[in-house]
Amino acid sequence: MRSGLVFFIFIGSLIGSLAAFEDFRQLSFSPQLYVCDHFLSEEECDHIIEIASHSLSRSTVVDLRGGEGQIDTRRTSLGTWISSEADDPIVRGILRRISEITKIPEKNGESIQVLYYGIKGEYQPHYDYFDQATEGGLAQWIRGGQRVATFMIYLNTVEEGGETIFPCINLKVTPEKGKAVLFYNVNSDGKEDPMSFHGGAPVIQGEKWLMTRWLREREFH
Repeated sequence: MRSGLVFFIFIGSLIGSLAAFEDFRQLSFSPQLYVCDHFLSEEECDHIIEIASHSLSRSTVVDLRGGEGQIDTRRTSLGTWISSEADDPIVRGILRRISEITKIPEKNGESIQVLYYGIKGEYQPHYDYFDQATEGGLAQWIRGGQRVATFMIYLNTVEEGGETIFPCINLKVTPEKGKAVLFYNVNSDGKEDPMSFHGGAPVIQGEKWLMTRWLREREFH
């Protein structure tokens, strides 16, 4: 418990300090939300799409009754995972940069999830943090603690639609190739931030590729 408290004090000291780093700018204080327009190069984005496109399957959500993944009509994307141990210099470089910016160790990160949304593809608003009062949420929490932060990168520019939406603050982020979005799912005191409620708006024209890295409070297993 004490180590978790120390971690969140550390996170609290970092939140709010990213605006001047790597061209990140702050869009919101609750949730703490930052955007960087050119975090990845076009070549890096294309590479991630290429290595992910051969193993896509229907995305799932956490089953609150048991923690396993289940298909849900609220999430219609296809997706795949790229291991944090992948022997790929571009992937390794991206993971290192995310860790350097957030100051959260690489070992605390879940594997990269790459997602593909076609026309009408969406993920209706939800929370990334786990509800420990549910069996499924607790099962996920045990693997590395709470999801402290979500780091997303758009891998292409969507022709129309596909914005990342934050309904509680009436804010939308337009998906543009190479743009990174970082938001914290907890406050500086470690409590879940309900203002982090977010979703992926339906794609109206074109397609959407996105990669996500969830960062935990402890080493992820």
